[in-house]
Amino acid sequence: MHEVWARLVRCVNGAELWQCLQALLLPARRMLVWSLVLVGAIALLSPVPALALDYNRENLVDADFSGRDLTDSSFTKANLRNANLSHTQLQGVSFFAANLEDANLEAANLTNATLDSARLVEANLKNAILEGAFAFNARFEGAIIDGADFTDVLLREDMQDKLCAVAQGTNPVTGRNTRDTLNCF
Repeated sequence: MHEVWARLVRCVNGAELWQCLQALLLPARRMLVWSLVLVGAIALLSPVPALALDYNRENLVDADFSGRDLTDSSFTKANLRNANLSHTQLQGVSFFAANLEDANLEAANLTNATLDSARLVEANLKNAILEGAFAFNARFEGAIIDGADFTDVLLREDMQDKLCAVAQGTNPVTGRNTRDTLNCF
């Protein structure tokens, strides 16, 4: 700061004021430019917060949502037949009465999702995490559940029995055995 005042005094005593101000402001401009570059870089590199989206009653046959963060979104009564939802963050998502027949949900995180009355017939749930999901009236006939984590999932007893008949594997993220998470005996 002392250096800036000394320069200002020299400028006022000798040079034209405009040239003096330019010379003084040049370092400040450089600092401002670098500050803006730094702020921009931080903004670009920071993860974008997930925005809950409303896909209720949408026809999303063959849609590709793979790898996206759809936390807290809603797909109530949506048609997601053959949709790709693999490696997708679906925490808290509502799939109430949605058609997920033949959908790819491999390695999807469905923690605390609502799957009640959803149709997951022939769906791929390999290594999916369904912890705490509500799936009481969901249909899973023919679904691939190898390595899926069903910890604390509310299922009908008849559907639980059907899933236990094909359950195998261990979830690579949670380390839980599929049969154990379904309480298969």
